[in-house]
Amino acid sequence: MLNTVLHGAPGGAGPSLMIVHGLFGSARNWGAIARRLSDRGQVIVPDMRNHGDSPWTERHRYPELAGDLAALIEAQGAGPVDLVGHSMGGKAAMAMALNRPDLIRRLVIADIAPVAYGHSQAPLVEAMRGLDTSGLSSRGEADDRLAAKVATPGVRAFLLQSLDLKAEPARWRLNLDTLVREMAHITGWPEMPGRFDRPVLFLSGAESDYVRPEHRPLIRKAFPEARFAKIPGAGHWLHAEKPREFEATLRAWLDAEG
Repeated sequence: MLNTVLHGAPGGAGPSLMIVHGLFGSARNWGAIARRLSDRGQVIVPDMRNHGDSPWTERHRYPELAGDLAALIEAQGAGPVDLVGHSMGGKAAMAMALNRPDLIRRLVIADIAPVAYGHSQAPLVEAMRGLDTSGLSSRGEADDRLAAKVATPGVRAFLLQSLDLKAEPARWRLNLDTLVREMAHITGWPEMPGRFDRPVLFLSGAESDYVRPEHRPLIRKAFPEARFAKIPGAGHWLHAEKPREFEATLRAWLDAEG
């Protein structure tokens, strides 16, 4: 079962909300937003398999990730939930919506489309694998070492949230071997039958190109009730770059009638 962080209590003003992180993320990345949204009711934030404190597995593909989420919702007795997924977590959320629509009330997909992407995050895996963890005593020192392979400070800061400095030696809370081996499945998208006929918001960063106009026919085929919105000034990591705007948009969508 996935390691899970719970915020708030069930039985609030709204249904339970589940937030699903993206590749190299964890439940802790969403702590501030989850705590603020817990005034609506319980917020469930899992570590996905091969991330955080959840089990490590040999496979990392969307049918399995969707199954993990469905099993967690059923174990919590929380369905139907409002479901928010970012990037890889958004694809897992879409896969679950197509396979188990009975477990979802409203859906938000953050900056991802149900398509295969041509890029790979394998260079980041290799950078993390190559980090010399001997004698590390601070996150700042780890940042200095990682800078040789990862130039962007924001990307380093995000990755280093998954570095366990309390371990001896420091270790990544990521199953890097499986993630790099399964990268084509993570950036890809499996053929999935079915459709989800309930409300879906595809929420993108205005400066991101992950959800393009040419993706919309594919999106509407599987999600005929899809709506689209953008957060100005945000890129792919829209929830981190514009957290207040992201939260406000979630509230407006999840609390809307119909």
